[in-house]
Amino acid sequence: MSDVVAIQGFVTKYKELKSEIAKVIIGQDDVVNQILISIFSGGHALLIGVPGLAKTLMVNTIASALGLDFKRIQFTPDLMPSDILGSEILDENRQFKFIKGPIFANIILADEINRTPPKTQAALLEAMQEQAVTIAGHHYKLDLPYFVLATQNPIEQEGTYPLPEAQLDRFMFAINLEYPSFQEEIDVVKATTSDSKIEINSLFTASEISAYQQTIRRIPVADNVIEYAVGLVAKTRPNNDSAPSLVKQFIDWGAGPRASQNLILAAKTHAAIQGKFSPDIDNVQAVANGILRHRIIKNYKAEAEGISDEDIIKSLF
Repeated sequence: MSDVVAIQGFVTKYKELKSEIAKVIIGQDDVVNQILISIFSGGHALLIGVPGLAKTLMVNTIASALGLDFKRIQFTPDLMPSDILGSEILDENRQFKFIKGPIFANIILADEINRTPPKTQAALLEAMQEQAVTIAGHHYKLDLPYFVLATQNPIEQEGTYPLPEAQLDRFMFAINLEYPSFQEEIDVVKATTSDSKIEINSLFTASEISAYQQTIRRIPVADNVIEYAVGLVAKTRPNNDSAPSLVKQFIDWGAGPRASQNLILAAKTHAAIQGKFSPDIDNVQAVANGILRHRIIKNYKAEAEGISDEDIIKSLF
């Protein structure tokens, strides 16, 4: 099957997928799009939102509609690496036997990742990067496709271990979850306080998703689009000549090369969703917010003057 035919098929399947998810998830269209772009680009995502905005339900619904195996890990201060990776035990024949932990699934929801100590965070981040884990000297490959969606509660910072910048950089997208609109909240309350049961149909298989990920990687990108993406990332660095005044004033550190790679990958997926066979600058701009948001480190002046990440990213365009 040619890539052109594959992308045409992908557009149809993507629309079906969105309407399947919309049976359960009301509104949050932009959030769902960014999660799906992340999955089909082969990246991971970080969801930032207050409790009660249906983060778990959203991931569960997306996993069901994609036909993927889903596990949820609630991160707590006493969680150990072996609690997520698995451990070796002695069986009745006095042989060591490996019991797989919850990390062995296609989609992992790492709930409140900033509640657990760095050692346990690092175990998850190794799996994200390598798509494999090493336990007691044995190397175990994880099933593909593999996607981690971590959540962070932005309110309570007491007793939390914020992710270091180098680890935040492993996430393709950082997605802000907003409160629903008045009408959306009415629809949510109506849908969730009745006895109706909604069936979610699985529209994909794991191998189909992996095939679409490969097709998206093969999409060609014009040099001027790559130069634009790299230029955009370079402008986030305050010591760069091309950086706008907002960046020089309010940013301590800009984004690294991984941001440029992610911009191009996500722009390819964003273009494929629209049935385009190559991304343009508009596609890069459409995904820039989620990709750059967590990679720019604002200084105290930005906080004091209420300058948001969005203001700074907009100034790059």
